[in-house]
Amino acid sequence: MAPYLLGLRLEGRRILVVGGGRVAQRRVPALLDAGARVTIVSPSVTPALDDLIAAGRVEWVRRPYQVGDCDGAWLVHACTDRREVNAAVAAEAEAKRIWCVRADDREASAAWTPATGRVGEVSVAVTAGGDPRRAAGIRDVVVGALRDGTIDARRHRAKPVGVALVGGGPGDPGLITVWGRQLLAQADVVIADRLAPRALLDELAPDVELIDAAKVPYGRALPQEKINELLVDRARKGKFVVRLKGGDPFVFGRGAEELLACARAGIPVTVVPGVTSAVAVPAAAGVPVTHRGLAQDFHVISVHVPPGDPRSTVDWAGLARSKGTLILLMGVERISQVADTLRQYGRSPDTPVMVVQDGTLPTQRSVRATLSTVAERVAAVGIRPPAVVIVGDVVNVGQEIESVRAERVP
Repeated sequence: MAPYLLGLRLEGRRILVVGGGRVAQRRVPALLDAGARVTIVSPSVTPALDDLIAAGRVEWVRRPYQVGDCDGAWLVHACTDRREVNAAVAAEAEAKRIWCVRADDREASAAWTPATGRVGEVSVAVTAGGDPRRAAGIRDVVVGALRDGTIDARRHRAKPVGVALVGGGPGDPGLITVWGRQLLAQADVVIADRLAPRALLDELAPDVELIDAAKVPYGRALPQEKINELLVDRARKGKFVVRLKGGDPFVFGRGAEELLACARAGIPVTVVPGVTSAVAVPAAAGVPVTHRGLAQDFHVISVHVPPGDPRSTVDWAGLARSKGTLILLMGVERISQVADTLRQYGRSPDTPVMVVQDGTLPTQRSVRATLSTVAERVAAVGIRPPAVVIVGDVVNVGQEIESVRAERVP
């Protein structure tokens, strides 16, 4: 017989979890998110549960289950690895008219835990006849459709207001955050940079106003003041505006300037962080920005103005003395000046360098060199923006990883 589905409001209510293993580890965080007061009864718990206990978020009764543990509970989860214990817990809960979920026997369980997902304020719960794998598969399809706009939930929920500064990630449209994609699907107006994930723009509804901010390096671009004006103007007209940027809005993205302009105009702003290319592109190229025993720090530098320029705030001498990894953004056009400056202040000419163009995209390509040869190599290969420059010994780690892969993978 089909179950009667119900959304339980657990805030402040005592929930008993008997067992401290992997099943409990999956269920306890969701119970805490619902505001429940969770008590775990178990001789031992997983490290993840131990962290929640140490933080004071969960009460732990460090012993095996005893009759009477269900007293005062509104809901019980029996999830030990012993069938007889789970049966005893369920029997006590049944006798006291408390709903109990048995992890080991769905047919003997008075209640089932559905596979759940949440998109904004929309919650999805699937039971699929008590089959957890099938339920999870269906849940994922529905949640994915809500996230990418295939299922349009806009008519059924409160529309966002004001402006959202959304970090689109390093280029691959799959690397935008879930929240960012949700807000993009609800936009009335989208103001997009050139480095924003352009493939996502094709998914916008036909009535969405799309404004191209361009931001082409050393070329065509919508002035920042105009962008600020557009954000305020469209929001004042009652439109929900998404400012879609590449990377993260606050990493060389002028997000703070736009936030200030909106704040001064009384426009509410939501900031959605993005995956910055400073770490994502090296990772996509197989290069860690830090590595134990080699690099304990990394520095992200904008090279939109060259070393020695009066507008530069970069301490190039300090960076040259550092043993950390240097990540240069907008540095391709000035790579020769940067390399000369770093060598001038003491960085070895043999320091490994990698330049990665179109990181995370199908057109990604890279070139390896040293500080003494990088400018020549970049010119010879024809590397163009957008590209990320990685300076430091971690480049050799990436090369070692690539070599090992080549040897081991058939």
